[in-house]
Amino acid sequence: MTLRAVFILPSLAGGGAERVVLTLLGAIDRTRIQPILIVLNAKGPLAALVPKNQPLIDLAQPRLRQAIPALVRLLRRERPDAIVSTLGYVNIALLALRPLLKGRPRLILREANRPSISIAAAPCPMTMRLAYHWYYPRADAVLYNAHTTAHELRDLIGVPTDNLVSLPNPIDGSTLRSDAASPQREPGEGLRFVTSGRLTHQKGFDRLIDMMTHLPPDTVLTILGDGPDGGKHRAQAASQGLTMRVRFGGFTPNPFPHYAGADAFLLPSRWEGQANAALEALALGTPVIATPEAGGIAELAASAAPGAVTIAEAGELFIAAMRAVRPDPVTAPRPSLLPSGYEPHIVASRLTQIIEGKSQ
Repeated sequence: MTLRAVFILPSLAGGGAERVVLTLLGAIDRTRIQPILIVLNAKGPLAALVPKNQPLIDLAQPRLRQAIPALVRLLRRERPDAIVSTLGYVNIALLALRPLLKGRPRLILREANRPSISIAAAPCPMTMRLAYHWYYPRADAVLYNAHTTAHELRDLIGVPTDNLVSLPNPIDGSTLRSDAASPQREPGEGLRFVTSGRLTHQKGFDRLIDMMTHLPPDTVLTILGDGPDGGKHRAQAASQGLTMRVRFGGFTPNPFPHYAGADAFLLPSRWEGQANAALEALALGTPVIATPEAGGIAELAASAAPGAVTIAEAGELFIAAMRAVRPDPVTAPRPSLLPSGYEPHIVASRLTQIIEGKSQ
């Protein structure tokens, strides 16, 4: 029996949550699951990644509260067997709206970050905390990609252990390697590092810029992405005389040649769930240096290939790890350093079992 599952995204912007869902939709077994994608506003650079055979409904609304009436009507009309959602505020809204839905679909929520971080970042943390505590334990399944997230969901939010299900981020290594067939590397001698993400306080690029002052003068760092702290980061690099050594590449839909061409991918985050970009770098054979706060990447260090992931505190230890890297110009991606369990068909099979209620 084929089950109908609705996947809900706020937009097709360049975030990790959106990439995860679109990758899963491309790999899911459509003889078992009939997926429908609903996007509150389908504008965004990831529109090109929507699978060609994927039905998409665009509510064309800029905010969730404006989209709720149309969303409820759609869900009542479609009567899905399951609903899959991946961002905290949308998850909470769906749980609140559940009494209005027909057929009581299974609500499968993905929590990509530690709840304490999501709550603290909300416009009204007290209200968000109460909403998490009241609604999240009522979900049929809550997916997590890092044990630190699972522990908070259980101990701080009260989600029953039986409802917590591990689901890694899917990484399509073969497509990444095709996209990165010609690695891109900043010219010249010396170490070449790359990092990627939204330019915000969370990602820790400010402390990475500080650490670059302690690296040899022929070292170059490329920062890919955009965000509200972009101007501040550029000014910081300029004030420290790093204009030629810290390059800002902006957002690119294909950062993978940069990942493949670098000597290491840097993850200086102050907090994370599981950083897609770091997993993608590993799939391209580029080792990762990450802070302990950078979520699931520290958990991956034990199962990845030797030397694939180095965990170091920001500051002297991180600088020492960067100095220990050796320049390695390549003309093709190196062999993958990512364990096979992240392949999309494996993760999608796991999600299919969860939708069918067989995996808890």
